[in-house]
Amino acid sequence: MFAQAGLKNWGRILLLGALWGASFMFIEFAIAGFTALWVAAIRITIAASVLCVVTYVAGTGLPDTRGPNARHIWLSALGLGVFANAVPFALLSWGQGYVTSGFAGVSMAAVPLIVLPLAHIFVPSDRLTVRKAIGFLIGFAGVALLVGKDAFVSSGTQIESVGRLACFLAAASYACSSIITRRAPPVSHKSFSAAALLMASVVSVGLALWFDGVPTEFPIGPVLATLYLGLFPTALATLLLVSVIREAGPSFLGLSNYQVPIWSVVFGVTLLGETMPPQLLPALGLILFGVAVSQKWRA
Repeated sequence: MFAQAGLKNWGRILLLGALWGASFMFIEFAIAGFTALWVAAIRITIAASVLCVVTYVAGTGLPDTRGPNARHIWLSALGLGVFANAVPFALLSWGQGYVTSGFAGVSMAAVPLIVLPLAHIFVPSDRLTVRKAIGFLIGFAGVALLVGKDAFVSSGTQIESVGRLACFLAAASYACSSIITRRAPPVSHKSFSAAALLMASVVSVGLALWFDGVPTEFPIGPVLATLYLGLFPTALATLLLVSVIREAGPSFLGLSNYQVPIWSVVFGVTLLGETMPPQLLPALGLILFGVAVSQKWRA
């Protein structure tokens, strides 16, 4: 039995979940040496540089700047770069300073729920069905079980409500980027990903310079952590998400967001020596059941 999305795309969303789940550890290391805005700006700039080189080595280069679809392609790339990288990276990095990590995890699981109505309206091939909605709600329940009731415990900060709003706005931003990518004109996945990150780099560096000025120190640990964030959860992840959205649709990509808390716990237990929560296996069962319900299967 294989999902209609194809085995390749199932593998891609599993890898995306692992990449994004591990990124929280490296963000903790990175913000020890840089501001949140500079962590976002540096990782995006590294990713943009790598993908631009990859596209030219592969012979595709960046999308053409002239032609019938050129403007639409570059506007779509700007939308992907801003809504999938520059805006959510900044919002999450800032928001997590005022809310519990559990709440941030739950807010990311809201991405596929936001995608559902947007895809129904803007992507004719990705209509909302009762089966799909039930499956996504079951998956969300699994994430909520994993994070536990402490997700909504107050962090004690004075502007916690604004921090929570920032997390949900980041989730909405990711959802919008999926729709933009799906509706973009046909173009090489590598070229489109590189163009999006290039546009995001310009925006994020500008924001970091405006609010935080130029960094004066570059400690080795945070530098290495930011390098990892740029190469894997940003450059590689952007290539993967563009491929999944264009081939399987934004709703299918949303399944990767349910995995992020699972992978975050797994990496915390195996690499940081954290205690495995007792609800991990039941939560994983709910998430997998929700995935099975939401997807159409064929022999």
